[in-house]
Amino acid sequence: MSSVAELPRWDLSPLFSGLDTPDFQAAWDHLQNRIRWLETLMSRHGVGQPSDKDAFHQIIAALNDIYEAQTPLSAYLYALTSTDATDQAAQAKLSEYESLLLQMQRLRPRLTAWLATLEPARVEAGEYKILIEEAQVQAQHMMSEPEEILASELSLSGGAAWAKLHGNLTSLITARVNGEERPMSAVRLLAMNPDPAVRKAAYEAELKAWEANEVAIAAALNGWKGEQSTLNRKRGWPDDLEPTLRQNRITRRALAAMQAAMVESFPMWRRYFRAKARALGKERLDWWDLFAPIGSAGGTRWSWEAGQRFIVEHLAAFSQADADLAARAYAERWIDALPRKGKVGGAYCMPIGGGKSRILTNYEESFNGVSTMAHELGHAYHNHCLAAKPALLRQGPMTLAETASIMNETIITEAALRAVPEAEQVTILEGNLQDAAQVVVDIHSRFLFEQWVFEKRRERELSPSEFKELMLEAQAATYGDALASYHPYMWAVKGHYYGIDFYNYPYAFGLLFGLALFKRYQLEGPDFVAQYDDLLASVGTHPAQELAERFGFDLEDPGFWAGGLEVLAERVMRFEGLVG
Repeated sequence: MSSVAELPRWDLSPLFSGLDTPDFQAAWDHLQNRIRWLETLMSRHGVGQPSDKDAFHQIIAALNDIYEAQTPLSAYLYALTSTDATDQAAQAKLSEYESLLLQMQRLRPRLTAWLATLEPARVEAGEYKILIEEAQVQAQHMMSEPEEILASELSLSGGAAWAKLHGNLTSLITARVNGEERPMSAVRLLAMNPDPAVRKAAYEAELKAWEANEVAIAAALNGWKGEQSTLNRKRGWPDDLEPTLRQNRITRRALAAMQAAMVESFPMWRRYFRAKARALGKERLDWWDLFAPIGSAGGTRWSWEAGQRFIVEHLAAFSQADADLAARAYAERWIDALPRKGKVGGAYCMPIGGGKSRILTNYEESFNGVSTMAHELGHAYHNHCLAAKPALLRQGPMTLAETASIMNETIITEAALRAVPEAEQVTILEGNLQDAAQVVVDIHSRFLFEQWVFEKRRERELSPSEFKELMLEAQAATYGDALASYHPYMWAVKGHYYGIDFYNYPYAFGLLFGLALFKRYQLEGPDFVAQYDDLLASVGTHPAQELAERFGFDLEDPGFWAGGLEVLAERVMRFEGLVG
């Protein structure tokens, strides 16, 4: 059995041996040279003027080279800074890297305008057709080239700097719980403690810590949203949501259909919250009870090794390739699992090139920790499936980015429900519903909050108190009276509000789309897997609707989304029956 101290840290040596080493400098120089070569090609072919097939394919090749060169550099720098916010050398080099990318950003307006003039058939665009089609829309929402270049240059000291402030500051915040000073990532893990007094103490300590830092964090949120709202208005977007719909390759009608189904499901989720409250001996849940474990306290202890064995074994029943990739991730130390001060909270997976990935998590020995690992390994498998595609076509929308992770998570959860004794099934089932409630109920509260913030931020900055009021209002609209208390600082907790917009509804999309695919797998069995792998490999080449149609799904039909929610409704009923 491993202790917490023995949890793995990832191996970054396959990327680079250090920041001040010949291999890192060579990669840096190569990226610079690739960007300069793109500039040369653009001048040679008169980009900005009508062009021919050869020019298109040469420039596409140059762009692929740039993105291939970027991947290991950005992964290495982000890996260093997200596991140690005090690493000043890495922070400085990351700032230099962002300045280097500005050279590319300065070229983007002209490239986009040029792509928009092309006819896919005439230049034989093939799978790159989607880039031309999207450029044609984007070109209608661009400022002048000098204005776009200036916006890119100012972003480093504007929006991007505010996002960086949030990440660095929150990774260093600590809170004192029962006399012990802990990093915020560890404090938030106490929400899963079986002792309600510990959970409540952690919640109260967390709120105090956020309050002590609310002015700086509110400034970061005002700064990012203010810049984005201004740019969206200058670019002629009808609102701040529309550009994210384009980026996510879905229609407004598809989003509306999904959200209508989500809201329709809220009474079902409130039944779940009330059932969990009964299991905890309470009339209503408090916020600090949302992640409370229930069921047998003497159940399975999911050590790091036990979780690893379980994941690899049961993924193999679905896809041997998926299982092999997971086994490789463990064996080759792709994973950083140890919670510690200076490390960001939560979990993520990022590609590093060649179909390989690095995974960050803050592991705790419960099934939730195992489920999170399976989720992130799904992202790693998706990166593996995309490896044969050129770099430009590996960049799928966020709406489809959760497909493999949800599939992995669902497979492991179903396997756990079959494997553990009946007395423990309620714990596994509740953990799954706990996560799903976050993605349906809490995600919608985050969407409402962000929508309201954008509406008000167009007029002026908001105070910390106003952010808290909006968050509480959003939580009341989604959780309703199922909870006796809320969390007024979730806008400070969630890094998704900073550096990107509306990074909430794609998670709901991913969950419900993934559940629909899982249902199809149950019907088709092994024959499904080849189609699934092809879908994962195609997320960079087709809009979401086209990929969904391969399986007979209509994203603009609320009934499609209700189908995914029916899977969750069945689990709620089963849960209610188990807890009484």
